[in-house]
Amino acid sequence: MFTAFLLGRSERKRIGNVHLSSGGGNCYIEAILGDTPHKRPKLAYVNLLLVIVVMAALVMGVMHSAILFLIGFVLALMINYPQLDIQKERILAHSGNAMTVVLLVFAAGIFAGIFSGTKMVDALAQTLVDWIPPAWGHLFPLVVAITSMPLTFVLSNDAYYFGVVPILANAAAAYGISPLEIARASILGQPVHLMSPLVASTLLLMGMIDRDIGDFQKAAFKWAVLTSLVVTALALLTGALTLFV
Repeated sequence: MFTAFLLGRSERKRIGNVHLSSGGGNCYIEAILGDTPHKRPKLAYVNLLLVIVVMAALVMGVMHSAILFLIGFVLALMINYPQLDIQKERILAHSGNAMTVVLLVFAAGIFAGIFSGTKMVDALAQTLVDWIPPAWGHLFPLVVAITSMPLTFVLSNDAYYFGVVPILANAAAAYGISPLEIARASILGQPVHLMSPLVASTLLLMGMIDRDIGDFQKAAFKWAVLTSLVVTALALLTGALTLFV
């Protein structure tokens, strides 16, 4: 909240106070909910019901998630855009972002596969363990919390949590540290991970606003690192993360 306050204040200094004129004073909300050629506010509850049904079926494991989402997409397309030409236009309008995410998922899978298949992940984790002096063993959860920032940035979540974290947990067991402590510590670097080009949602949002991901990383780097450090400090203060002696 404090970071949001600082960023909001800097933006106010940059662009000043912008007053949006509207009869009811809610032009932003009206623009979102307005009945434009591509929006269907009258079908909002139908779409909400469809989303709830798909998510319930997903949680219940009725069928494979890919099949569920494909069925939900087809139904949403037919309900909101019955005309075939409009369906084609809507698919083409979003195909660029969709293809970017698909290619990213394939690339991340190949990257994680190479790291895991060649045992590079094991070597990285073992090197990290070897660097820690035995006298610092009680600080292992803190080391994991700090190193989770760069490691989750350069690795996908699958590669880090399925490849690196189990090795770190086994090494921590030698110092009498519970795997639960390592699991808690490993998620504290997630604010930095969200700047990674391996995160599909981040890359998709950058494409939607037509900005380079490098610009986003330069602007968000210090805030993401600060957030991770603050969360780590709070975890230590509240006892969520314990340093063993």
